Amino acid sequence: MELNGIDESDIVIIVLPAGRGTHIELGYALAKGKKIILYSSNEEEFSLSNTVNFYELDSIEKVIGDEDTLVKRLVK
Repeated sequence: MELNGIDESDIVIIVLPAGRGTHIELGYALAKGKKIILYSSNEEEFSLSNTVNFYELDSIEKVIGDEDTLVKRLVK
């Protein structure tokens, strides 16, 4: 069901911290060429000790802040 959801979506939002299943979905979304936003309420999720190589791809956008920050980005 998760993969079907990605197939039908225009954008995939990954809320961090994420588990292993989420990273499978992230890889699938990348393979499908989906627009991807990684969202975290703090920068710690993107620190060297927490980051995943996929997070640094140019095709992935990072949004850091409160929920209003994410909503403003989505409306934009």
